[in-house]
Amino acid sequence: MKKLLLLAVFALATAVTYAGGYRVSLQGNKSLAMGHTGVAVVNSSELVFFNPAGLVYLENKLSISAGASGVFSNVAYQNETTGASSMTDSPVGTPLYFYASYKATDWLALGVGVYTPYGSSVEYPDDWAGSHLVNNIDLAAIYIQPTISLKFNDKFSVGGGPIFVIGSVNFNRNLSKTLSTIEGERSEVTLDASGVNATGWVASAMFHATDQITIGATYRSEIIMEARDGDATFENIPNSPLTPFPASTTFNADLPLPAEMTVGLSYKFCERFLFAFDFNRTFWDVYDSLDIDFASEDVPDSFNARNYKNNSIYRFGLQYDATKMFTLRAGYYFDESPVQPGYFAPETPRNDSNNFTAGLTVNVGSHLQVDASFLYSHFKEVDASYDYYVDSTNGSTVPFGGKYKTNAFVPGLGLTYKL
Repeated sequence: MKKLLLLAVFALATAVTYAGGYRVSLQGNKSLAMGHTGVAVVNSSELVFFNPAGLVYLENKLSISAGASGVFSNVAYQNETTGASSMTDSPVGTPLYFYASYKATDWLALGVGVYTPYGSSVEYPDDWAGSHLVNNIDLAAIYIQPTISLKFNDKFSVGGGPIFVIGSVNFNRNLSKTLSTIEGERSEVTLDASGVNATGWVASAMFHATDQITIGATYRSEIIMEARDGDATFENIPNSPLTPFPASTTFNADLPLPAEMTVGLSYKFCERFLFAFDFNRTFWDVYDSLDIDFASEDVPDSFNARNYKNNSIYRFGLQYDATKMFTLRAGYYFDESPVQPGYFAPETPRNDSNNFTAGLTVNVGSHLQVDASFLYSHFKEVDASYDYYVDSTNGSTVPFGGKYKTNAFVPGLGLTYKL
């Protein structure tokens, strides 16, 4: 349960916005409009996330970027053999970001960022066919990152800093496929935890090979979210010595936020155009199981195999300075799923996705910019199953599978202030 709790810590956005697993790729409207590229693009304090080393190359002494996205998504499930079907009714996700940088000297810049790179929010109808795996989950993880950027010369710089994470989670599922009261009310458990804290770090470098070509690299460390003494509440438990579940207990669980490495380049051409390419590798193999340790001896611990594999994301972006007032952007990225056959769990229904982006910046004045972006994510339809669910009431293994269709529409709006 605690691991589920930790999953909740990772979600401020709906399930469809994940970049594989429970990763969320919505860390800046300028960058998102360009296919979420940015490791080698110097244009705003969004660099706090994408490449802290680049902050020292910003022209302005002070740069502040803030914004939000509205995530409209759905997951459709169908099992053609049994006839079971369902569709999520998830709330609109609103992931946020805030970055600020200050150029103290020509060779030193300081920054801070608040952002949400992991999360999941999924809500299925009560007692749907997969309710023994999940009814709803709401995970939120907030990263707070102070940053330093050091320039060695006009071509090379480094940057980085510590990361502090604050998370919370709420998760509900039925205890089994059949357990219910005499009135037919399904037995269920709700896990809830808040104030889950952890730390990590980020390091990056930037190299200006020529006036037109910039190369960048960023590494963000693995962070293990350790939920301790979360609240587990049991409802609709039959009054029987065979099901001695307490009304409530506590639980512990661990959930990894995997390390990731991003490398890329940008190329300026024809005076007004900028092309960017990022390659991201996320080390998901750390997520091998989601295990929940209940404090009560009357509640069997829950062991949930995940066996994720490392995945890659290929991102492409294009920027065009149309006029002094308008900058136009477009992009595309392909996101591989980290989920292996037999481990497809509906609380994070991730499969390979094609993602199309566009947006623009409007220069309102010499200091203020309005940044807009739009993302359409289309996930490959998949016929998959989770084969490792163990019924907590009788110890039996019950595979669950079917077809999943997932799509998301994500408009975003932000402001950039430069001084």
